Amino acid sequence: DIAHQNKREIYNLLMRASADAVIRIAADPKHLGARVGVTSVLHTWGSAMTHHPHVHMIVPGGGLSEDGTKWIACRKNFFLSVRVLSRLYRRLILDGLSRLHKAGKLRFFGDHAKLADLAVFDAFLQPLRKIDWVVYAKEPFAGPKAVLAYLSRYTHRVAISNSRLIRVDDRGVTFRVKDYRITGPGRHTTMTLKTDEFIRRFLIHVLPKGQHRIRHYGFFGNGNRTANIARIRELLGAETPVPGLAHDNTIEDADAPARVLALPCPCCGGRLIIVDTFAPAQHPRAPPASARAAA
Repeated sequence: DIAHQNKREIYNLLMRASADAVIRIAADPKHLGARVGVTSVLHTWGSAMTHHPHVHMIVPGGGLSEDGTKWIACRKNFFLSVRVLSRLYRRLILDGLSRLHKAGKLRFFGDHAKLADLAVFDAFLQPLRKIDWVVYAKEPFAGPKAVLAYLSRYTHRVAISNSRLIRVDDRGVTFRVKDYRITGPGRHTTMTLKTDEFIRRFLIHVLPKGQHRIRHYGFFGNGNRTANIARIRELLGAETPVPGLAHDNTIEDADAPARVLALPCPCCGGRLIIVDTFAPAQHPRAPPASARAAA
């Protein structure tokens, strides 16, 4: 609820705290002792389009040494302790909330208006310091293609895709949902919401103007990313890709003098198919006039 009423501040805190937790623990010599890189993607929804802010992160299995002279790889199938990550993440979030409140950057409405008082807000946070928080870490990807497939699914998603919509009628909107608390056949079911409630839930996930859903931290930071990646490739003996060439996504044409680059779709990440082109100052062809022609 606090995040719903303070989207910009809480979403920024969520992304910073999650990245800082990983970067700090990874830099500790007792854990990995390396500078790592993080790509973070903000999601704000659950399967039923309820408000559920969380961050998906992709982190390489290792990092640069402090002096940048070597690559430090993590252990096989183990990156960092989720127990240690969870405790640091809890502290960063709760301390960040306290700082935002003291700086007067949080607003409270309705039933939460009383939280505007600092003493009430501190009492509200106190139980959260004593319970376990959970950071979920998945096993490594099965190669670079799996990483790209994951990114294409998550980076440009909206709260619900057309493929989950089943029916729209006088009763409302029916769509597929997944209950993550259930394992087995009953996990996938359907839900029907009245039209105005469906629209309300969808609009919850419209981000504040200028909010960035995808952010890069550590050695992926924009200021030094190019130099860091070049150094990592050198340390790992990896081939440097030639700019402008697509090694996997190319279209072979016997009549063409060179391979044509297949651009990714900006929405889904799949291959972008060009269906028509027109020259500057030329009007595109109008769509078919009849339904039969369109079919």
